[in-house]
Amino acid sequence: MTEVRGSFWRRRRWVKWLAGVLLLALALAALLVNLGLQRAEPFLRARIVEALENRFHARVELDGFRLSLIHGLSAEGRGLRIWSRTDQAEPLIRLDQFSFHAPLRYAPGKPIHISVVEVKGLSIHIPPKLHDENASGVLASQIAPAEKPRSAIAGLVSFDVDTMECTGADLLIETSKPGKLPMDFAIRHLKLTNISAGGAIGFDAELTNPRPTGAIKATGSFGPLIGTNFGEAPVVGEYRFDHADLSGFNGIAGILTSTGRFQGTLRELIVDGETKTPDFRLTHFGNPMPLSTRFHARVDGTNGDTWLEPVDATLGHSHFIAQGQIERVAAVNSEGAPRFSGHDIALTVTMNGARIEDFLRLASHSGNVLLTGDLVMQTTLHIPPGPAPVHQRLELAGKFALENAQFTSQKIQKRIAELSLRGQGRPDELKTADPASFFAQMKGDFRLADEVITLPALKFEVPGAEIELKGAYQIEGGLLNFDGNARMEASVSRMVGGWKGLLISPADRFFKKDGAGTEVPIHIEGSREEPKFGIDFDRMKRQENP
Repeated sequence: MTEVRGSFWRRRRWVKWLAGVLLLALALAALLVNLGLQRAEPFLRARIVEALENRFHARVELDGFRLSLIHGLSAEGRGLRIWSRTDQAEPLIRLDQFSFHAPLRYAPGKPIHISVVEVKGLSIHIPPKLHDENASGVLASQIAPAEKPRSAIAGLVSFDVDTMECTGADLLIETSKPGKLPMDFAIRHLKLTNISAGGAIGFDAELTNPRPTGAIKATGSFGPLIGTNFGEAPVVGEYRFDHADLSGFNGIAGILTSTGRFQGTLRELIVDGETKTPDFRLTHFGNPMPLSTRFHARVDGTNGDTWLEPVDATLGHSHFIAQGQIERVAAVNSEGAPRFSGHDIALTVTMNGARIEDFLRLASHSGNVLLTGDLVMQTTLHIPPGPAPVHQRLELAGKFALENAQFTSQKIQKRIAELSLRGQGRPDELKTADPASFFAQMKGDFRLADEVITLPALKFEVPGAEIELKGAYQIEGGLLNFDGNARMEASVSRMVGGWKGLLISPADRFFKKDGAGTEVPIHIEGSREEPKFGIDFDRMKRQENP
């Protein structure tokens, strides 16, 4: 029994001694690891800075860097800044934090492979292009020296990065054009690939567009870079713009979806795409119409100015072509700083084979239209910036021709049928004729401003009659105010017909003029729903007694 107890205590002392040795070894290992980390952190920090300086030919600063060897090599950095020019106040690239993890395997001469670098708070600030930049787009006097010889650090350690995942990124592109605002893009998520190869960098980005509000997803490639000259680097890709709410623009509404491709540089992009807005409407009137477009555009990426070359659009059943410029306009706030004040839109619009009722329905409260017919038109369109709704700022000026026109009001259409039949000297057919079988033609110059359509020379024709008018039509309220002349093929007596026509036949000679059987001055007043037609007897007397 005594021998058993002695053996037990000897084993216990041996275990305590072994545990002490192990604890001492672990403490020594921890000390060595700590000393190693303390030596490795500045070593790797210097390597990261040097690699970025050589990659971008630029000055690089890194505020902090920490390492961990738990479950492999883990690193965290903060306060990284890269300057593109020595005179630049703001760094080209700034990021708040970055981190990565790599297997704890190191082979001399081979890069440390990093699958993903996670980045938070990435900001890219592209300065304006200077006038004396050389062909590569970078000032020769201000670019960092040519790539420095690789140091001993670079020979020992290098990095190979597959992917960079960025959360909360921002891209600001400044413009050198006076009076213009820079473009600022808030990027919710950005994924960069093919970073270490030195060629084009792949990207997958999700952006929130401020106006119209909506989500943009873009994929493509960027580069290769020449130093830090991001603005001139080639870019190519495709995008999808979902659920863009047009109500952010005062006066219009609808949910737009757009897809397309882009190529060029950040300073000048060529975009080809299409849009679909199934419920486009003017908010003041509220009648939705399907609107779709296909477009080719040139975009100044530094200020957002866009040249449409052209837009092929369809509203309802009406096809038209538009081309021109959309300019972002800046104003000065109370502190004297520039601010965004809207867009100035100036287009030339050509319609061939459109339908007048599509456009009248868009500008109608009830959805009921006054007129139907085939529309051919060429006009300038101008929408200046301002707080008023779009329909109040819209300005048009051009020419139009309306074929096969009919009025939707049975009362008005009946008057058109009567005008045609009497003008042809066929009043006996008034009771049997179908008003829907009569079509009118219109053409003339027009101008729209302040919600008033001015028609200085409108010609209205139906078989047997020709009316020339000038006047104005007020869109809000539909008020009419026109005067002009009506010329009929038939004489007054034939227009009246029957025994009444025989009685007034001596008066025919007073109404014949310039080859017309009858010509009388007329006026049209009232509203769109209740127009009033009449002969202007006062003007007739003045014509007879000049």
